[in-house]
Amino acid sequence: MSFMAHLKVLGIKFIVIAILVFSLFGIIYNATLLNLFWISLLVTGISYLIGDLFILRRFGNVTATIADFGLAFLSIWLLGNLFLAEGMPVILLSLTAAFFMTCGEPLIHIYIQNQFSDDHQRGFGTKKQLQTEFAEETDAQTIAGKKEYGDK
Repeated sequence: MSFMAHLKVLGIKFIVIAILVFSLFGIIYNATLLNLFWISLLVTGISYLIGDLFILRRFGNVTATIADFGLAFLSIWLLGNLFLAEGMPVILLSLTAAFFMTCGEPLIHIYIQNQFSDDHQRGFGTKKQLQTEFAEETDAQTIAGKKEYGDK
C-alpha cells in the first residue's frame, strides 16, 4: 500500500463528501466556506480511518457501508452543531448527507479493495482458485441411441 494510493482514495472521498456538504449546508444554512471545508475534511478522515481501513478490511463491503452511514451521520451532525450557528436543526440535513454519501461508498469500497488487495499488488488478478473438471469421453451416437429407446 503506497502513500500515493492512500492519498488518491482520500482525494476521491474528500471530493464526494465536500460536494455533498458544500451543496446541502452551504445552500440551506448559508455557512462559511471555511467551516464547510473543515466539516468535509474531518468527515473524510473519520470515514477513511474507521470505515475503510478498519471495518472494510475485517468485515467486508456491506458491513462497512452500513457503518459508514452511521459514522457519516454522527460526524456530520456533531460537526454541524459545532461549526454552524447554534439553534439550527442540522439533524435532517445530516441524515440526507449521510444517505447520499452511503450511496457512493460501495463504489469507493470496491475501488479500495481492488487497489489494496494482496494479489493485486503481486500482479495476480483474483484471489479465487480455479479447478478443471474432467469427464470420461462418450460417443455422441451412443447417448442419442439410449434416449431413443428410453434407456437411461
